[in-house]
Amino acid sequence: MEMIRKPAVAGTFYPADPDALRDAVVRMLEAADVLHEVAPEAVVAPHAGYIYSGPFAAYAFKTLLPLSGTNPTVFLLGPAHFVAFNGVTTGPFTAWETPLGTVPVAVDRVEEVLSLGHPFTDIADPLIPEHSLEVEIPFLQVVLGDFRLVPLAFGIVNPLSVARKILGILREGDVMVVSTDLSHYYPDHVARAMDRETLAIALENDAEALLEREACGRYAWATLAAIARELGWKPTLLAYGTSADTAGDPHSVVGYAALRYDRV
Repeated sequence: MEMIRKPAVAGTFYPADPDALRDAVVRMLEAADVLHEVAPEAVVAPHAGYIYSGPFAAYAFKTLLPLSGTNPTVFLLGPAHFVAFNGVTTGPFTAWETPLGTVPVAVDRVEEVLSLGHPFTDIADPLIPEHSLEVEIPFLQVVLGDFRLVPLAFGIVNPLSVARKILGILREGDVMVVSTDLSHYYPDHVARAMDRETLAIALENDAEALLEREACGRYAWATLAAIARELGWKPTLLAYGTSADTAGDPHSVVGYAALRYDRV
């Protein structure tokens, strides 16, 4: 039976009007000065309202342009902010809707994930209000055109165990997207110092140390770090800044970064 996950933050985190949304995403992509001749294996992007984090997210998503028209499967990992649970949920949905249209879930790949057993589940409640996955999808729609989605929202879980299991089902051509912000609500200079340390750890693929850092998507990010370490993917920082650089108060900021991961 078809189950469509409806947008929760259209009109708040990003424009609800399709034309305005597409124009905003295209404008941010055009402004991102980043090389994109070869697509990465994975990217990390922030997930706040577009006026705050969108210009940084665009750096990550622009690197996926070589995959346009290839209909890739995108593993989209991010935190569940609003519903506490143990494990990682795919949700029961067969598609995700945004103002730009509907993206099909790769139901066969989700079944593979669920067949791995604990800690994977398909409970819906954590995904219904969650923005961390939703806000990345319009960027993917504009950049990739058609693609299939494997949504993975993280509760409390051991990322190293998750990484070991996902490694067993990743295929050539799959793309991983991790959705995370960095430090929250410190003065700008404090946030930048904290985030500099976090990014240094991330660039070493140190999954264990990354779990100790302040990043709301650290479980998803540590999962990617463990996978990247195992497969020899090298992370590169594409852009970093805080909400003070875009539309925020410098006395209380959120940190944002964009990274790509490449096979070496």
